[in-house]
Amino acid sequence: MKRLALGATLLALGVSFALAQQDPIAARKALMKKNGDEAKIGTQFMKGEAPFDLAKAKAIFATYQDAASKMPNLFPDNSKTGGDTAALPAIWQKKDDFVAKFKKLGEDAKDASAKITDEASFKAAFPNVQKNCGGCHETYRMKKS
Repeated sequence: MKRLALGATLLALGVSFALAQQDPIAARKALMKKNGDEAKIGTQFMKGEAPFDLAKAKAIFATYQDAASKMPNLFPDNSKTGGDTAALPAIWQKKDDFVAKFKKLGEDAKDASAKITDEASFKAAFPNVQKNCGGCHETYRMKKS
């Protein structure tokens, strides 16, 4: 079972890499969708809507770390428009700040993952990591109508 999961993960990573090379907008949307899916799980833990699971909690932060490491490279100059992107021009105008926000997300997620040992520590760490998402979306993402 573990080999099957590992194989599926490696296949997904290979497909993700190939997709990122061909269509950075689709690649960043896929990463953000995965982040969103993980955020939903974290929110369910926070609200008591799902039983806390330490392995799933750590997976949330691992997903954030992965996205944080990949996302800055998925905004080349030729991806400012098209693909139904919600990226604002500020990304390219303030690229250093934009990249720094992803670096902070990755560092905060890594720190949170190292600190969580139970539901209480997760509930203390999760909101702090989530603040990173809102901070970037407010500045660099078009508001949904």
